[in-house]
Amino acid sequence: MAAPDGHLVLFLHAHLPFVRHPEHEDFLEEDWLYEAITETYLPLILAARGWAQDGLRARLGISSSPALVSMLQDSLLMGRYRRRLGKLVDVARAQARLRAPGDPLAGPARAAADHLERLAHAFEAELGGDLVAALASLEAAGALELATCVATHAFLPFYAVDRADARGHVKVAVHAHRATFGRNPPGVWLPECGYVPGLDQLLADEGLCYFFVDAHGALLADPPAALGVHAPLVCKSGVLAFPRDPEASRAVWSAEAGYPGDPRYREFYRDQGFELPEAELEGLLLPTGERRGIGLKYHRITGREVALGDKAPYDPAAAAEAVHAHAAHFVAARRAQAAAFAARHQRPAVITVPFDAELFGHWWFEGPAFLDAVVRAAAATEDLRVSSPAQVIQEAGPFQLSTPAASSWGRAGYGEVWLNEENDWIWPPLHKAARRMRILAGAHRGAQGVLRRALQQLARELLLASASDWPFMMTMGTTVSYAQARVRAHLARFEALAEQVEAGAVDEAALAALEAQDNLLPELVFEDFA
Repeated sequence: MAAPDGHLVLFLHAHLPFVRHPEHEDFLEEDWLYEAITETYLPLILAARGWAQDGLRARLGISSSPALVSMLQDSLLMGRYRRRLGKLVDVARAQARLRAPGDPLAGPARAAADHLERLAHAFEAELGGDLVAALASLEAAGALELATCVATHAFLPFYAVDRADARGHVKVAVHAHRATFGRNPPGVWLPECGYVPGLDQLLADEGLCYFFVDAHGALLADPPAALGVHAPLVCKSGVLAFPRDPEASRAVWSAEAGYPGDPRYREFYRDQGFELPEAELEGLLLPTGERRGIGLKYHRITGREVALGDKAPYDPAAAAEAVHAHAAHFVAARRAQAAAFAARHQRPAVITVPFDAELFGHWWFEGPAFLDAVVRAAAATEDLRVSSPAQVIQEAGPFQLSTPAASSWGRAGYGEVWLNEENDWIWPPLHKAARRMRILAGAHRGAQGVLRRALQQLARELLLASASDWPFMMTMGTTVSYAQARVRAHLARFEALAEQVEAGAVDEAALAALEAQDNLLPELVFEDFA
């Protein structure tokens, strides 16, 4: 097969904070998971199944955090999701029946009900309710390449002062991936694309082959990237860093110039959960009787200047036209990029376009259809190939030896989102707990029985407190009290349990309660932190 002008590396990062509250029958923050399954994960899996069935020459990369995988495999959460999806389908179908033919929202209501019924049928009848198994089968079919992510999405540059602390997060992720998917992950998504020199050696030690950096991580590398952002860099450790292409990324995520802002697309912020009569929302109100977003959205963006209450009805056919036009534009632009690069350098361009998976479907309802159209349009060309990072490593080298610069894809490009006056209080106790975990793990290697269970749970509480989601929420001003409470709760549980381990007097009943509450990563090995 002739080499293309360019490899388009489409890579999605799937992650949510571990939110599981068995003590409540209905907990609002668990909705993050249920919404993501319905709006993002199921549609993306169904699109990839189509690529495999049609034999497309394309492989999309996706990383899934161990925290997310744990939730997708949790019987309590998935049972709750089934009930939520069933209630949502019932309400959507009732709305489709209630609206008369002349009602301007009748069409959007029918389309929403049909879409949800299709997803519900696929979830049960086609996938057996097991999204993790579906991902594994799609990797085996060649449609996806599954990478991992640091266990609970800790921002690793802030643990790199003592790399032993960062190492544990990486080791846990690799072991969790192997336990889930039966093979070592080829690469890793460093949370928030957070990198500092030296982290790559930790990845190499665990057999990982690649990670991602933002554009300035390559452009300011030592030495600077000779090919800019259109080729990965080989670190001294042998691990490859794939830089994000800002031009290709901007076309999708930019709030001003990106495709998702097209007025034909579905409006995110107008939700029927806040508009329908309460009597028509049976089973979807909060236990307090308060309203919440339910994912039924019958309006289109219409225009940035249009007030939320004045949005026009959603037109699925017009949105589908926009999807295909934008996908064609995106692929044409990438082909032009690749052709210009190949003519100049006599080698294929590597155009790396990584995104949070939840952009597609949750924030941008038509996003999965856009990705599907992009993959299919690119697969129909000879000069642009949708390739996974591992395929690029095998086919597109050699690559430059260089050390990427410290960087992230967060605001201002470094670490200010996760360390500022809103969240700086979390870091001293987190570092103290990390050092304590390292000492206890080293002192009790091979422990068995109740002591081993206590050390395993210590590691879980440390991981749960370390998620980058909590300082991010504090910075952004979203669910701040919940984020603060989670950090404090996990650190307090860690402290109490560590004192019991050090005293040689573990309260087994209290330990069992913690294990039932915070059951993250049942396959975890505490010695990974030694």
